[in-house]
Amino acid sequence: MANETRPRTDLAAPGRVKDLSSVSNPIVKDIRALAAKKGRDETGLFIAEGLKLVLDALEAGWVLKTLLVAKAELHGALLAKAAARARAAGADVVEASSKVMEAVSRRDNPQSAIGVFKQKTTALEKLAFGADGVVVALDRVRDPGNLGTIMRTVDAAGAKGVVLIGDCVDPFSMEAVRATMGSIFAVPLARVSEEAFLRWRRDFKGLVAGTHMRGETDYRDATYSGRPVVLLMGNEQAGLTEPLANACEALLRIPQAGRADSLNLGVATGIMLFEARRKALKL
Repeated sequence: MANETRPRTDLAAPGRVKDLSSVSNPIVKDIRALAAKKGRDETGLFIAEGLKLVLDALEAGWVLKTLLVAKAELHGALLAKAAARARAAGADVVEASSKVMEAVSRRDNPQSAIGVFKQKTTALEKLAFGADGVVVALDRVRDPGNLGTIMRTVDAAGAKGVVLIGDCVDPFSMEAVRATMGSIFAVPLARVSEEAFLRWRRDFKGLVAGTHMRGETDYRDATYSGRPVVLLMGNEQAGLTEPLANACEALLRIPQAGRADSLNLGVATGIMLFEARRKALKL
């Protein structure tokens, strides 16, 4: 019948689900504020878009504070599952209009689910290298796309984590989170100053290898097996700082045959990482 209403499901149990249609609602304003670093720093929260990302994050044990779900797509079984899991985890569930979803995601065609999660990092000294694990350390990486690509590559290669050194791009920005394609929820992440990293390095018994313009060893000739490894990669424009370069046991180079004088940071890190993992695993 024309006036028949859709039955309410457990997803919309009274008192547990908010229904928002206005972008001027204070809840929406608070969530939209997380697009700015100030908002993320003040709250310790960040935004992750996408139904799969939300489910992956919940599976990995990340703390979800609020879940926005597209009201027009509540018939979907996976979306209902995500909302049910969010409620079970104690998060607020918000049924949002398309205008609200667009405003939060800053996209014309937003995802059906947007999660507000608590940020999580790991102390550098708590990273679990194992006997021959590899960790990527990034000196002042500035591009969110590069960081996202590197985190995805670390995840795919089975490496043990990422360390951000110094003034790096915020890994919890919307652009960086998007670029990780969900790997931010799978890869341990540490954030330290250069001074703190250098102090930690003095007691680290593994190999610290960095790429550098003055590197004389072909990255394929380096010996990675038998101990944990830190691959130290420099800033997109300036490379490694002098103190970080001096902290490397090995300075490596990636031979290039063409006219380009450098590689994209994400590409260079991928080349280095898979070679290190191949030799560590003796493949």
